Amino acid sequence: MPDIRQGGPADMPALADIFWRGVQEGAAPRYSAAQRRAWLPAPPTPAAFAVRLADQHILVATREDSLVGFMTLRADGYLDFAYVLPAERRQGTADTLLTALQTHARATRLTRLTTRASAMARPFFARHGWQDTGDATTMRDGIPLPSTHMAFDLF
Repeated sequence: MPDIRQGGPADMPALADIFWRGVQEGAAPRYSAAQRRAWLPAPPTPAAFAVRLADQHILVATREDSLVGFMTLRADGYLDFAYVLPAERRQGTADTLLTALQTHARATRLTRLTTRASAMARPFFARHGWQDTGDATTMRDGIPLPSTHMAFDLF
């Protein structure tokens, strides 16, 4: 199992890379090249990613001191990012991150978590008891990006 810790500013280069690789490599089984380009046309800069995550609780997964995944949670209970390196799939990394994130959410007295799950992430969340609450497909550059609104009640 990976080690889990709180993420911070020094992690931004690795988190931006994990996000980029998660979209461009990891999402390839369910999203076309055109969809992946529309979703994330260029790697995010660490500085821009730091701004995007500034008000979120960040949990990172490490193996042998290398970052291999992360999840973020906004104060309102919205799980914004959930990404692991493609090689970490089916290794328990995302499961461990989600458990830690839910523990944090309960400790902060959140009662419900929500997310917009990609077609890649939807089966993972469903397996963990999250409920489909509606279609969340978005259009970028005229290209549909299928996703689903999902929710999880903590108590």
